[in-house]
Amino acid sequence: MRVNKNIKNFLNYFLGPALFAWLAFTIYRHITHQPQLETSWQMIKASFSSSKALYLVAAFLLVFVNWGIEAWKWQLSVASVHRVSFLRAFEAVLSGVSFSVTMPNRIGEYLGRMIYMPEGSRLRTIAVTIVGSFSQLLVTLIAGFAGLVVLRKELLATYPQLVIWYQFIIYGLLVIIILLLVVYYNTSRGVPLFDKWIRNRRYHYLVEALGFFHAHMLSRLLLISFLRYLVFIAQYILVFYLFEVSVGTVLSAWVMSVVFLALAVVPSITLVELGVRGQITLQLMGIFSPNALGIGLATVSIWFINLIFPAVIGSLLILNHRIFRKQEDTII
Repeated sequence: MRVNKNIKNFLNYFLGPALFAWLAFTIYRHITHQPQLETSWQMIKASFSSSKALYLVAAFLLVFVNWGIEAWKWQLSVASVHRVSFLRAFEAVLSGVSFSVTMPNRIGEYLGRMIYMPEGSRLRTIAVTIVGSFSQLLVTLIAGFAGLVVLRKELLATYPQLVIWYQFIIYGLLVIIILLLVVYYNTSRGVPLFDKWIRNRRYHYLVEALGFFHAHMLSRLLLISFLRYLVFIAQYILVFYLFEVSVGTVLSAWVMSVVFLALAVVPSITLVELGVRGQITLQLMGIFSPNALGIGLATVSIWFINLIFPAVIGSLLILNHRIFRKQEDTII
């Protein structure tokens, strides 16, 4: 236990901040070495004093649509365990964001949502919440695969050293998507498999709700995840317009699909993710636009309004929520 604590402290207080500092410095150098930096900055300042400032307002308002869609998806997912109202689901999702800020790969989202479920249903919530997250991952992988295919010529022209590996990535990703779709649409079969592997019926309750996920429900979750994905894309396009990143709407959508794909396979915590997200976006969007400053500012803006702002709201909601109504009422 001592070793685990030391490792956790190392990751939280040294490795994470050090990696973030390195990524931030790399992005800073990339931006400061861009040609016509002063021109880009003047154009960005002019955008805030014009009607283009409405792009930022629209992107900010879409954060409620973004997490509202996620709340709707979670509400449907946990219905077989315990029915919750949309408002309660929305509060749970925002609280999950506040937990996820300091935990790797946002696993804290599960913890934050669990506390809004009644005692006895909290652990059962984990399996069904994972299914909802799985649907979002599938959408990200499928869209990212399409983006790699569409942008193949431009990416290989910029990174010719990846010519051989590109084919492996494309076909490997296609195989992974097919396998994951098979697993996803056989979610309900996870119950008998669990019973077969874990013969102790004491833990059956943890997965019994998976039997609720028939093909129609799973397809519905995928559609909802796709709608949320479109909101992500729309937010980026809006801030790109604001910060004078002159890339077409459709092209921006394809580039960001590849960015989201890369982020999906790179483990990180929220603080470090800003640096990772910024570096990946600069490398890919920079192929089509020389405005590195605008790309960097757009990345920071989306990170703030989609993660930090909801996390602050979620923290306030948690303070207002009676987690420990009784001494034995713990987060399990």
